[in-house]
Amino acid sequence: MVFLELHLIENMAMPQDYDGVRTDESERTDNVDEYRRTCIDFIEDISHNYEEWVDYYKLPEDEDKRRRAEIHATITKTNEWIAKVAQSIKAVDIVMNDGIQKMAESTAGKPIQIGVFINQTSSYTENKPGIIDVIVKASGRTGRKTKLGFHFKNDRFRIESTCGAYFDESNLPAGEFEMMDIHLQLHAENAKQRDVISFTVTVSEIENDIEMDKRGLTTIVHLV
Repeated sequence: MVFLELHLIENMAMPQDYDGVRTDESERTDNVDEYRRTCIDFIEDISHNYEEWVDYYKLPEDEDKRRRAEIHATITKTNEWIAKVAQSIKAVDIVMNDGIQKMAESTAGKPIQIGVFINQTSSYTENKPGIIDVIVKASGRTGRKTKLGFHFKNDRFRIESTCGAYFDESNLPAGEFEMMDIHLQLHAENAKQRDVISFTVTVSEIENDIEMDKRGLTTIVHLV
């Protein structure tokens, strides 16, 4: 049930498809400032849908407050990045989609301890163009291990960028970990200053060789 609910949460309606191309030509604009305003309003609007999901779960008070606080923090930070970091229509799309992913993750909860770090910073990060070292740490609940999972079917990672960034998947660790602490290589050699990259790393929680749960953690990178 949790996989179905998480999939539904992550695929709520967006004003454009996955690659950032707006599908409603009547609302299409090439004015970045106008599109920023549209997407800032959209982030505010869609956040109410995620809060309705939190209502549906009927969580203990502390967990309810935690998830709502994370959703609200994402609204603030995403809209700040839309306003100040994104320099193109595509960049605005990527930052907005990043915020939607983060709200979905907060709504679904974070029972698995996962950390994704670039330059010792998580969630909203900066780096120079080149090969970026991404550190992933994770641990499962008592009696369970973790392993690198798949975001969807055969897609190991969710990634969007303004610079053609991609992960090196040639030597990814396939084993299970008591305490995961791995390094991924994010290739951004073609990036320029002010480019943005958003990606999601998924971790599976394993018990007796069976995937019991999984969660994704989304990170955005501002190239400086």
